[in-house]
Amino acid sequence: MINFNEKKGFICDMDGVIYHGNRLLPGVTEFVSWLQENNKQYLFLTNNSGMTQKELRQKLKRMGLDVPEEHFYTSALATAEFLRKQAPGCSVYAVGEAGLLNALYDAGIMMNDVNPDYVVIGEGRTYSLESLTKAVNLVRNGAKLVGANPDISGPIEDGIAPACGALVAPIEMATGKKAYFCGKPNPLMMRTGLRLLGCHSEEAVIVGDRMDTDIVAGTESGCDTVLVLSGISDRTTPAKFAYQPTVILEGVGEIVKAARGELNTNE
Repeated sequence: MINFNEKKGFICDMDGVIYHGNRLLPGVTEFVSWLQENNKQYLFLTNNSGMTQKELRQKLKRMGLDVPEEHFYTSALATAEFLRKQAPGCSVYAVGEAGLLNALYDAGIMMNDVNPDYVVIGEGRTYSLESLTKAVNLVRNGAKLVGANPDISGPIEDGIAPACGALVAPIEMATGKKAYFCGKPNPLMMRTGLRLLGCHSEEAVIVGDRMDTDIVAGTESGCDTVLVLSGISDRTTPAKFAYQPTVILEGVGEIVKAARGELNTNE
């Protein structure tokens, strides 16, 4: 059982946890209100690299939820921070949306489609056979391959969509080079999340819908974990993995019920 009232910080995934596409999931408004009313530290830690913090805030606002920008951290920001520390002033050929490109620019990283130090791949509508071919040949010529996150797919309103891991795979196959992924479950991103919250791992809870990113990240960071069934997982999913979530809930609304003693989290 997790005593949610005693926890100081909450790190939550977004896709499949807070929303599907442009639809807010049941119980989310109550959950965010509970976090704010009880002075909990919280961070929406998303592997989606396409949107900026401002865009994420606006997206939630359109769905009726107002969350300040400082409560968002993305795999795009994690990728830019990794490159800034690894190779200050490096150049990249990047395939992705505004979230990734803005993060790279803000970290002082230059765009270069001739002889970049890195090829960086995120989610995005700019992904095409032309950009894929360019990326393959740049990696063959010595550029290092970096992916914003290893997710193969993500939930959308009417099914799933290929995510960054799936988009990187053809480049890996064509070049024989393996990408380095900066998003969850990379410990660098998790440590940043805990630092932003000002929490020790024992004081924090990771909430997500994926065993292979959210739950393993929390487990390896020493946090309690909540697997919610509002995204891509069902109750049979954990049986496929050696590690297990601390608790399985239908959605984040049940965290509020558990905190109020209205739900048995031993299930």
